[in-house]
Amino acid sequence: MVMAVAALTLAAPGVPHAEAAAACPGRLAKTVSFSTGELRVYERGDYACAVTLAKRPGTRRSMSVSLQPRGGRADQDSGMFTRQAGPVTVHSLNRCVRATGSVSGVSRSTGWILC
Repeated sequence: MVMAVAALTLAAPGVPHAEAAAACPGRLAKTVSFSTGELRVYERGDYACAVTLAKRPGTRRSMSVSLQPRGGRADQDSGMFTRQAGPVTVHSLNRCVRATGSVSGVSRSTGWILC
């Protein structure tokens, strides 16, 4: 039991648990903040990943995240969540991507990025 707690502490020192669970692998490429949450897009090699985070986690509410490569199908996650929607990942080699996030009916989009 002590080893498990130590491993969690070493994995993400100083990072709140909600933040550690929300991050996609790779480099943070774009952050879009809005009144009820935040949309984050990450890139890693040939892939892009996105999550939507609630500004005030804890209450179950409608949330969604969508990530679409130009000319391709969008990957999306939506439902009633307490902390985050996603992560969703798409193959984005040599293609722009567009992400949209929503929390409690307020949504924002990145437009085409990573071109």
